[in-house]
Amino acid sequence: MIFQDAVPTAALRAVKGACIAPILACTLVTSAFGADLAGYDRFDFKADHRAGLVQASLWYPAGTSTYAAPVGDGPVFQPARALIGAAIKPGHYPLVVLSHGSGGNMDGLGWLSSELAKDGAMVLAVNHPGSTSGDSSPRRSARFAERVWDLSAALDHVLATPDFVQHVDRDRIYALGFSLGGTTVLQGMGLEFRAKRLGDYCAENAEAPGCDFYGSGGVDFRKADFDLTDGNYRDTRYAGTIAVDPGFPFGFTEESIASMDKPALLINLGSQETIWWAVNVGDKGARLAEKLPNAEFVEISPATHFSFLAECKEAGPQILRAEQDDPVCDEPQGVDRVDVHRRAVDAVSRFLAQAAP
Repeated sequence: MIFQDAVPTAALRAVKGACIAPILACTLVTSAFGADLAGYDRFDFKADHRAGLVQASLWYPAGTSTYAAPVGDGPVFQPARALIGAAIKPGHYPLVVLSHGSGGNMDGLGWLSSELAKDGAMVLAVNHPGSTSGDSSPRRSARFAERVWDLSAALDHVLATPDFVQHVDRDRIYALGFSLGGTTVLQGMGLEFRAKRLGDYCAENAEAPGCDFYGSGGVDFRKADFDLTDGNYRDTRYAGTIAVDPGFPFGFTEESIASMDKPALLINLGSQETIWWAVNVGDKGARLAEKLPNAEFVEISPATHFSFLAECKEAGPQILRAEQDDPVCDEPQGVDRVDVHRRAVDAVSRFLAQAAP
């Protein structure tokens, strides 16, 4: 079991012909949270540390109507809908740079990106090669620095693109990540990781969430390329960060934690009694929320780690059972994924408003 936003095998099968003729097949409909739709566009960018082009997408307040289409559609998860290629609504907006977990992808958190865009933010989402749906490798996902550099290179591209940069409030650029993506954005803020701590933990807890995934690829963090795990990868353009169930928060050094004075929102899914220790930033975990000088801590409960994934289609659970995949659609009694999403959007939107300089 991977502890981040992994997309099950069954969900990797594309739905062909979803929008063959945009005018005929893609109609304007309401989204889950509101009547308006965000704008959406995709692009590729060059990153010096990657052999090929990297995929990214941008969500934003739409200023015109084009056509609506599903983003992130598949047999298991509900897609978000967006106005494809619409003009950006005139104005300057905060920019949220989004990192998925290993096994996830830039459209898998479309429910979040869409709502933030409708609330008045731009969201830059990136696919991390070697750590994305269909190519997620334990060995490549262990190269933490490359994920941080993906975000910085994507940000370079947006800030160099006239159609995009004219709408970006450069003083309000934030990094947001879920699970392993949470680790990524915290490293982007300058927190320094010590891979040996993770290696020692996994040696004693081989079946723990996250350790099982890396162990399946023979990864031993005690023997990692520390240049790609333990460095300082800070991007000074970030004004703050949001980390949701960040992976392995116990790996960050006390010195780097104490020196990170920019605003941070840390979100855990569940209560201190139910949150996985490997992502717990609260009192019964790494206590990262307490140690960071300028952090807000929000617990969303009842919830589980997988509650942050997109809503599932009716056939989703059955498909997962047939494929013998993790039951990521099944929620414990009392957990409402729609409500978890709503509370997460509210927390992030509130943080973005309060953190404004």
